[in-house]
Amino acid sequence: MWSCVYSNIVERWIAKNNFLTFMEQATNFSKTDFIASLAIGEVSAWLIIAVMNNLGIKIPYLFYLVFIFPILCASGLYIAYLISKKIAVVYQIAKFVLVGGFNTLVDWGILAFLIFFFRQYLFIDPKDALVSIGIIAIAYYSLYKSISFVIAATNSYFWNKFWTFKRESTEGMGKEFGQFFIVTFVGFVINVFIASAVFKYITPFDGLTYDQWGIVSAVFATVISMVWNFLGYKFIVFDNK
Repeated sequence: MWSCVYSNIVERWIAKNNFLTFMEQATNFSKTDFIASLAIGEVSAWLIIAVMNNLGIKIPYLFYLVFIFPILCASGLYIAYLISKKIAVVYQIAKFVLVGGFNTLVDWGILAFLIFFFRQYLFIDPKDALVSIGIIAIAYYSLYKSISFVIAATNSYFWNKFWTFKRESTEGMGKEFGQFFIVTFVGFVINVFIASAVFKYITPFDGLTYDQWGIVSAVFATVISMVWNFLGYKFIVFDNK
């Protein structure tokens, strides 16, 4: 009987109060984090769909990702929060991984858009030369990739500053952004160097083709460069000064 009474009380309390308030009071999982993870998941889902369409890759029921992915992102962040009660840094790492994945998609999405726009409306192929210096030609693709990288890095700076590492002070943002860009660029160099080294000097195993090994090399390099970026952001860019 008492269990029934208790269940009725809980059900009435939840119905009366907003679900996010209940979650925050029960676990200290903030509304901001919950909404931010949903927003990242939703925008990321649309970016994935856009990139897939641009590549001509057709996946059945891909549209349902706009409903599923935000829930997965929020759920993953909540699980990380529970784990962080034992290992505090896990929650911050989870936010960093969410932001990192989101910004990768921002990079790819903008790149795909620029390729499509210039080809469709300005009749410029990404392989066309933008600038030629002697025998060296810089293609339009390099311009597109530079633009997408800068926009993604800027987006990453604000998300990591105000959400992942929660540095709300706006003093010295110019210097801080410069440090952020340098750390990010070094991470980019580490990524390319390690991926290239693994691909070139380590023989593919388990019957993998060189195309598949290229992806494996990229994944390995991404993990290493993300460790560098996280430590660089935490202890160099967004340290408690």
